[in-house]
Amino acid sequence: MNMKTVIPYLIACSLSLFACNKSEFLDKKPAANILIPNTLEDLRGLLENKGIFNNTPGLPQISADEYFIVDDAAFSALIDPVTRNAYTWAADIYEGATNIPDWNVPYTQIFYANSVLDILEKSDFHDREEAGFIKGWALFARGYAYYNLVQNFGALFDPSNPMALGVPLRLSPDVDRIAPRATVSENYQQIFKDLAQAASLLAGPPEHLHRNRPSKAAAYALLSRIYLSLNDFGNAEKYADSTLMLYSTLIDYNTVDVAAATPFSNNTLEVIYFSTQSGSYPETSGYNLRPAIGVDPDLINKYDVNDLRLQIYFLKNTLGNYNVKRGYIGVAVYPSTGLATDEIYLIKAECQARRGDNDGALRTMDTLLEKRYKTGEYVPLKFESAAATLDRILWERRKELVWRGLRWTDIKRLNAIGANITLIRNIGGKEYTLAPGSPRYVFPIPDDEIVLSKIQQNDR
Repeated sequence: MNMKTVIPYLIACSLSLFACNKSEFLDKKPAANILIPNTLEDLRGLLENKGIFNNTPGLPQISADEYFIVDDAAFSALIDPVTRNAYTWAADIYEGATNIPDWNVPYTQIFYANSVLDILEKSDFHDREEAGFIKGWALFARGYAYYNLVQNFGALFDPSNPMALGVPLRLSPDVDRIAPRATVSENYQQIFKDLAQAASLLAGPPEHLHRNRPSKAAAYALLSRIYLSLNDFGNAEKYADSTLMLYSTLIDYNTVDVAAATPFSNNTLEVIYFSTQSGSYPETSGYNLRPAIGVDPDLINKYDVNDLRLQIYFLKNTLGNYNVKRGYIGVAVYPSTGLATDEIYLIKAECQARRGDNDGALRTMDTLLEKRYKTGEYVPLKFESAAATLDRILWERRKELVWRGLRWTDIKRLNAIGANITLIRNIGGKEYTLAPGSPRYVFPIPDDEIVLSKIQQNDR
């Protein structure tokens, strides 16, 4: 990423107005009177900027199979070519578009995190506890950003192919250095190192009114998510357990207003760490009424009459299709992509089933699902085999975590172990397919980055 043109220095806007408009912030030019942060308050202020740190890529959401575009006219009416191309998994997604947020936003986060870590390394702050917390926060932010990058732009992790290409590793704020692509293995080594150190520095459960700040529970939850994405079920379960030991709160959906367009606040109790999809691709990925799209009917049909999630998660549009209400994000308009306890229960249950602990997996699922059904109507799950339980868990994962930016990674990881999921779209009388193992599960690196850094492009 060309950090010189996107975000050249830590500028005064970020230090004095931590919640300033992001587009204004990124348009700032270097000035002779740049204010360099030199206090812990300054560093904390940088990390508090939700507009920078608490955003994740959107390409996985618009490329997955949770929704469909209703007809050819609706597809042709899409204004954004990136949305159209990602929907059909085109070889050239960007069509010359530059400043792609899926690439630039995480690298901006990494630049800030590196800047904070560099200042902490070079300074001797007296408040060691606060300095340690800020360091843990910056390490968590860097690890989260690198995970989002390697998931989207790096090859699928394969232990038998240690040289598979990942994304450039930038571990200092030096904007003059152009980093080559690291291997996927090197990317994950750095992510695990950052998150392990973050966990050792951060406090236990999330702060109720500040869920944009990471905690030890958030570091463990992110590790659990990452290990699941790698099909490392032993470590995924280990970190799920570590998370739930610190924070295991579930919401009883009987206490949620099923008719509300915004059922949840921005401090929803299940949220361990708050993040949202970056402000991009609104035509297909935003919340509320969007007649041009509909949620996958096969998914809708999996909710039974006593399952409160159907009413809480969805509303019908004017064409009779289902759209998604605002989720664990309050009044925000883009998908919630953060870490939450429901995801962790589902990870734990899946891992239990995969190691043959059928009774344990059923108990874990019952703990979650009885909070999702009308009072007195939930019937505990009963399957004779762990394989049958696993099949139900994977469907419950889709039902519970819909529109959370996780389905694309799930398709990739499940196909890697034989799920054989093929995605199909039909537009203009033409069928588009994405077969298991296709190189198009890895997004192309933006063209402007290739021109700048001369790094190798992904095969499409």
